[in-house]
Amino acid sequence: MIDISTAGHDLQDEILKLIRASQDAVVDALQTWTATVQSITPDFPKVNLPYADQLPKPETLVNGTYDFAEQLLSAQRKFANDVLQVAAPFTGQGDQS
Repeated sequence: MIDISTAGHDLQDEILKLIRASQDAVVDALQTWTATVQSITPDFPKVNLPYADQLPKPETLVNGTYDFAEQLLSAQRKFANDVLQVAAPFTGQGDQS
């Protein structure tokens, strides 16, 4: 007999593994492409843009965006669980812990 909760979790794990593997493949391909392009292109002079040193680094922007998304998702999870708890008496799904 198949345990539905375990099967669902196993499927999620497999999906995450597939996503990670495809992400790793893309990063590897980009590294190869970058190395190839750098080896065949001339060195271009650096351009100093005004105030460029005051802009946040791309890593800072990405990390800040994902931190915010994590907080938002956490707040949404709490909200959804609060709604389920309030609605439990109407669904016959009272606290069964």
